[in-house]
Amino acid sequence: MEINMNIIEKIITKHSNKTFVQPEEIIDVLIDTRIARDFGGANVVKNILDNGLNVHDSSKTFFTFDCNPGGSDQSYAANQHFCRQFARQNNIKVYDVNSGIGTHIAMDKGIVYPGSTFVSTDSHANIMGAIGSFGQGMGDMDIAAAWAKGSVWFKVPYSIKINLNGKRPANLSAKDIAINLLSIFGANQLLGYSVEIYGEEVDKFTLDERITISSMATEMGAIILFFTPNIEIIKFCEAKSGKKIEVIAADKDAKYEKEVNLDLSSFVSMVAKPGHPHDDIAIETVKKTKIDSAFIGSCTNGRMEDLRIAASILNGKTIAPGVVLKIVPATDDIWKQAMTEGLIKIFKDAGALVSNAGCAGCAAGQVGQNGPDEITISTGNRNFAGKQGKGQVYLASPAIVAASAIAGFITTPDDMPKEPSLFDKATTLKYTAAPQKTKVERKTTVVGKVWFINKDDIDTDMIYHNKYLTITDIKQMGQYAFGNLKGYENFATEATEGDIIVTTKNFGAGSSRQQAVDCFKSLGISCIIAKSYGAIYERNAINAAFPILTYKSLDGLGLQNGDVLKVNFETGVINNNSNGKSIVINPFYDAQLTIYKNGGLL
Repeated sequence: MEINMNIIEKIITKHSNKTFVQPEEIIDVLIDTRIARDFGGANVVKNILDNGLNVHDSSKTFFTFDCNPGGSDQSYAANQHFCRQFARQNNIKVYDVNSGIGTHIAMDKGIVYPGSTFVSTDSHANIMGAIGSFGQGMGDMDIAAAWAKGSVWFKVPYSIKINLNGKRPANLSAKDIAINLLSIFGANQLLGYSVEIYGEEVDKFTLDERITISSMATEMGAIILFFTPNIEIIKFCEAKSGKKIEVIAADKDAKYEKEVNLDLSSFVSMVAKPGHPHDDIAIETVKKTKIDSAFIGSCTNGRMEDLRIAASILNGKTIAPGVVLKIVPATDDIWKQAMTEGLIKIFKDAGALVSNAGCAGCAAGQVGQNGPDEITISTGNRNFAGKQGKGQVYLASPAIVAASAIAGFITTPDDMPKEPSLFDKATTLKYTAAPQKTKVERKTTVVGKVWFINKDDIDTDMIYHNKYLTITDIKQMGQYAFGNLKGYENFATEATEGDIIVTTKNFGAGSSRQQAVDCFKSLGISCIIAKSYGAIYERNAINAAFPILTYKSLDGLGLQNGDVLKVNFETGVINNNSNGKSIVINPFYDAQLTIYKNGGLL
């Protein structure tokens, strides 16, 4: 009996021991390409090691470090290094921090090709539908299973066929098409379906345009959004993979859960309003909305065609005063091509920040994030609250983003003002100042239990690690004091109010971070006594009215860890209440005492 199958059914059948499959069947599917990113990669490795598993086929297994290609976060840096070590031991190829977005690399390097299967710890792995390949984003456990077994179980989904009829309007971008589809289907009408898109104009879509649309299948709730490869895409994939490509296309009488006809000629330029990719509106409705920043990049719009469009608009122009434009190419090869074509110079001359290739703000690991109340227009695929920062994010095409960056407000390339919009200087700064402090009499004698840390050159990273530098509330700082000092990681939980720290040379070496002082104030440490301090640290402590003293020698004090000391800041007399001994060290100097009694420099 002849069975007519659609695209996903054919690909799954080809990668299983079945002669045909039907919706809702659960099938073990052979996976041609298995990728873990720096986000989730370490957990994939841990799952393999914890369960005593081995890598099934290292030639089909890869790491891609695209979420935080700068390694600028300590957690990412640790995970990346852990994955690199595992890769060396198991002969796994790593597309490292200089490479770009893993899904794009997989297509551009020919690791994935039409009719193949692909899994990744990337929720946008279904972008492979752009070339007629079956891609799926999966969790750490699934990817570990794929690495160890070479296959994973999968429930065959029902399929929907969408026909885009009519002519494509001039200047209607692929991103506009994706946002129009989101506007029509929302976040759940395609939920759990495999979607195939057809139409006379669809056959003309370039690879980059297909990538833009397929990358937003996840935002539509779809399992995947398939395009049948045209001749140009077949040639591209054959050149990149070195394989003769046999196109997998749906049978003429393939079955679909439903078929939807849409009029492409009615589609208009749209933006997604902050909060949800499917909360869409015609751009005319939000024109003139003032913006603070703009972003071009992500797996949705970081391709060469996207950058060329942006450059054509930015060429010879400059970004509106006060507006920040961040541009992140999808891969390093695209970055280099943009440099060869002179696009990078155009971007820089316009005043944009161009970062190394990667996922950027979408993954919260690189440029592209925004702050509270900041209004951003972005080419990203998601604008959920908090996804690209704490501000408001509109989603739009590269052309609209570039034009808006020049104008200073949301607009289109054909409606840019002669002069950019400027910020209103009278805008109210949303900040509640600390209440005015009441001047109090400050004690110049303290009594406290000693933490004797006999170690030179304790630097500010040991005292207060740089991953917590965004904290501005002093009440939250104490918990991180000495968190990076070996042997004293529990200091913050064990110290009690009034304790005294005694240490040796060059305490507070390193950076200028005020938090390295304020974390001790937060805990109620009464003073620090050291042989010497880092120059900036000494100033920071004195200016914050935090008591620090120096000594030439502690001989005669008989000091032991845990002793109780009485310290007089004005005379320098230290009494060891635990053994009755006393010495004199350097007291506060006049300026220090004045600032201390004033409650701080300010």
